[in-house]
Amino acid sequence: MASNDAGDTPVTPASGFRGRVLAPGTSQVSNGNIANIITIVRIVVAPLFVWLVVADGGDDGVLRWVAAALFIAAIATDGLDGALARKRNLVTTSGILLDPIADKVLIGGALVALALVQDLPWWVVVVILVREIGITLLRFLVLANRVIPASRGGKLKTIIQAITLSSWLVPAWVILGDWVLGMNLVLMGITILVTVVTGLEYLVTAFRAPALDE
Repeated sequence: MASNDAGDTPVTPASGFRGRVLAPGTSQVSNGNIANIITIVRIVVAPLFVWLVVADGGDDGVLRWVAAALFIAAIATDGLDGALARKRNLVTTSGILLDPIADKVLIGGALVALALVQDLPWWVVVVILVREIGITLLRFLVLANRVIPASRGGKLKTIIQAITLSSWLVPAWVILGDWVLGMNLVLMGITILVTVVTGLEYLVTAFRAPALDE
């Protein structure tokens, strides 16, 4: 999944909410541009689908289906905000900061919601969130003096997390049978493994990366 990341695209100057919102160009861009709005909507959706899962209470009813649909829609737009930002030159510092936060909020929200209705053990939530929050904090700490290349494993990890949590949120076992529950356990096992391994990989890369003043 692509992120609202500058990559090789220069960050466009932004000052508050004055400037371009949708139009392409090279002039000042608003922090309230369309790409950032999509990112913020993804963040706002998280507490809503968490509430719906909890309100369903594990009954696998309509609320659970609606919650799953909201999560899938929000996580599927992960690449949309970044694509718009790059295509229309709307990349801003705020967008670069908000996009990974949106991913973490969505993934974290889904994990917590599943644990609250006792579909998922809390230790799984702790393992994944410690990795996600820890690596995010590390990035902010080391980016000041180190250049760390984007990890393909990190992108793969996000895709696997999204697929697994979507499968856990959608109560497909009600229609297809209990084999879905077994498949979900396998998917979660793969997710935990990939999450931990890519976290360790990032730690090694971060501490091996040369400082900018070297």
